Amino acid sequence: MTRRSVMTKALAAISAIAMLGTVAACGGSSETTTTEDGKPILKILVVKNTNTDKIANMQWAKDLETEAGVKIEWQEVTDDQWGQQKNPSMSGGEIADISLRAFSPDDAAQFPDLFEDLSDDMDKLPNVKKFFDEKPDAKKLVADPEGHIYNLPSSRGKAYSGSGQNMMINKAWLDKLGLKVPTTWDELETVLKAFKEKDPNGNGQADEIPMNIRALDTGGFGWYSPMLLLNSTGIVTGYNKGPSAQGIYVKDGKVKSYLVSDEYKEVIKYYNKLISEGLIPADWSTKQADAYYADQTNDGKTAKTGLIFGWSLADFGDLKDQYEAIPVPAAPGVSADKVVWDGSSNEFENFKLSIAANTANKDAALKVANLLYSEKYSVQQFVSSFGVALTDDGNHTYTMDGDKIKQLMADNKLPSFADRLAGWIPDEVTIKGDYNADDIQEVNKANEEQRTHFDPVKDYMPDYVRPDATDATTISNNNTQIMNTAIQKTAQWMAEGGIDGEWDAYVKQLESLGLNDNVKLWQKWYDTYIK
Repeated sequence: MTRRSVMTKALAAISAIAMLGTVAACGGSSETTTTEDGKPILKILVVKNTNTDKIANMQWAKDLETEAGVKIEWQEVTDDQWGQQKNPSMSGGEIADISLRAFSPDDAAQFPDLFEDLSDDMDKLPNVKKFFDEKPDAKKLVADPEGHIYNLPSSRGKAYSGSGQNMMINKAWLDKLGLKVPTTWDELETVLKAFKEKDPNGNGQADEIPMNIRALDTGGFGWYSPMLLLNSTGIVTGYNKGPSAQGIYVKDGKVKSYLVSDEYKEVIKYYNKLISEGLIPADWSTKQADAYYADQTNDGKTAKTGLIFGWSLADFGDLKDQYEAIPVPAAPGVSADKVVWDGSSNEFENFKLSIAANTANKDAALKVANLLYSEKYSVQQFVSSFGVALTDDGNHTYTMDGDKIKQLMADNKLPSFADRLAGWIPDEVTIKGDYNADDIQEVNKANEEQRTHFDPVKDYMPDYVRPDATDATTISNNNTQIMNTAIQKTAQWMAEGGIDGEWDAYVKQLESLGLNDNVKLWQKWYDTYIK
């Protein structure tokens, strides 16, 4: 090992210890556990968005403290900060009394002694119990095969039940050029060529981007991945959670890797064709995220982009009225009834609240957790405190002031956790003015039929399937090299071609890196959870 390597490791260790000290200071084993007047002190860690106001400024947070009869000391960290602090805090055995959006079931599987097993506390969590009774899939997300629950999930409500992944096209351009929505890859190529050659935005410049795709990431395939096109072939992706990001899929109960499938090869070759014809930007693989998203909105007056994978029509800003969501076109030789769409559920997240096993004020922590999962505090966590940008209209109905929320977000003073809430929006709740829900429901309609073309258990890895800590470590270690190799070759083939001559060697290389071992481990855990 070089002297520089030793120094780098030493500095990293010192940095980790320093960060550990910062987090440990807020842990569940604090010496001072009550105020002078006897109120329990709870330290609550929140991993928050950068556009969120200080939690202590939020009226709902003040009301929560009063109703629970506790003193809350909020610790706020951003995603980047928590990315550096999380592992040292777990390794040091010190976490906050309550942590929000900080630890996942996988973290708990590695360090189970750090976390309270909430399955033993359901009598003190009646709101959570009701949540699980009404939404059993939410419980499945967090319970391990023995029934332990170390993390609570969240739900934004049924309005967000789609995958959050959508294919959207400029309908105004189609209409202007007299074209129909493409239903096959050949038709899609024809449409994209027209977008490139016939000046559909009418500004006299050849500035149109027929199809815009995101760069690949060696971490895996995630939100709005170009590989959503695999659904055209009948392979169901799941790109907002689970092992689909690393190439794992299920067909008729058999776990496989699409990274070495004929369908994956076919998608890559199709993208190479589109890129070589100038229908996808030549710099797609190096374009930064902010530049990619800027293409969608352009100047707010003249559309520049023809087709994307994205969240909703809101991605296009003031140009949103020009666009619509469409079903994914069929690959060659695939009938329409065999084409599928991403099977992810966007309604639940599985890492929203955990309680330290060594918290000195366990009953108080459980009381706060239960209140957070009440309807009253869930809707305020999600939108805003009552009287700020949210009104309670009675009968489970609320009205959101969308314009005010947007302005507060722009000022980095969002008065809520938004999608990061640690709570549950029941099905009977209606939030008027929730523009995100309205947008996502509209675009989800395009995918409804294709999402019925597969069995959600036999043809999809359920989001609740998780390996134990030992197998998860093996899979993760293998994936580091597998994904580095796969993404590098995929990007090369998409840009330059040559996949046929190198495919067999590529498959052998991935197998040598543990791909088949990963498939076997995922089959083991799929069978464990399903049975």
